[in-house]
Amino acid sequence: MDLLQDIITRAKANKQRIVLPEGTEERTLRAADKLLADGVASIILIGNKTEISQLAASYGLKNIDLATIVDPLNHEKKEAYADLLFQLRQKKGMTPEKAAVLVENPLYLGCLMIKAGDADGEIAGAQNTTGDVLRPALQIVKTAPGISCVSGAFLMFLKDKSYGDNGLLVFADCAVMPNPTAAELAQIAVSTAQTTRDIVGADPKVAMLSFSTKGSASHEMVDKVVEATRLAKEMAPDLKIDGELQADAAIVDVVAAQKAPGSEIAGKANVLVFPTLEVGNIAYKLVQRLAGAQAVGPILQGIAAPVNDLSRGCSVDDIYKMVAIAANQAIGLKASAK
Repeated sequence: MDLLQDIITRAKANKQRIVLPEGTEERTLRAADKLLADGVASIILIGNKTEISQLAASYGLKNIDLATIVDPLNHEKKEAYADLLFQLRQKKGMTPEKAAVLVENPLYLGCLMIKAGDADGEIAGAQNTTGDVLRPALQIVKTAPGISCVSGAFLMFLKDKSYGDNGLLVFADCAVMPNPTAAELAQIAVSTAQTTRDIVGADPKVAMLSFSTKGSASHEMVDKVVEATRLAKEMAPDLKIDGELQADAAIVDVVAAQKAPGSEIAGKANVLVFPTLEVGNIAYKLVQRLAGAQAVGPILQGIAAPVNDLSRGCSVDDIYKMVAIAANQAIGLKASAK
């Protein structure tokens, strides 16, 4: 996968500080060791230093001493982070006492480090549920400006290079929002375009998918996609986006010429935005299994800094790739903020 290597190369060239809250988990430690050996990112592990050192030795890991290790129970910024959490959440009922307890939770600590400017992104989920990973992210890091919903994109690497961007398509939302409104769907489209720029380095061409192409069917579900397309254009006037389009019209030139003549996106899309979570989730799994595509994700988007959720069945390689992806997200966010 040349693109994955490009992602890793870009991360190496501009090292970001990525925090791994599950610092005593075996796959996380093995991934951290490889990331540190390869110089992909500056790794922050949350956990007891003695325990991490003993585990690293037992696994035969040689590079863990290059990581920054933060003990959630005892570190120099513990009081400052607890105060930050109290300040952020006091209107929601947070007390200094509750903050003092929560700051010892590695998932809360990781997000507080990001909020305080001491880390650039986080990867977790090998041991924790998506809800547990997202909750502190939304409470502390919060959503990006102009965005109110978090969504999940997948990079789909296809064997057939004639589709998308040399065989790469970005699918969303496949992970978070069950039935987005038109406004939320527009946000998902804009967020996925940003993900495509930051991680893939490609010019996003966004297709808003439906079972209708340009009025070929009439239904309230089609109306939602049409409205979402209009709203996305308002949010990002320079964005290359079109809809509503059927999937074949979005990615096949011949079909596009018949169904959507004159569209600058139809037949050329590299970003596919699905109308609901069930459609997106089913689609990515079918493409993965039937077309033999490699699916990388979910990449969480819409958060003000990269916080990505792993499957609890993830591999060491999955964690390695997601750290490189989070690093690219952080680089892109910093560039767009300038």
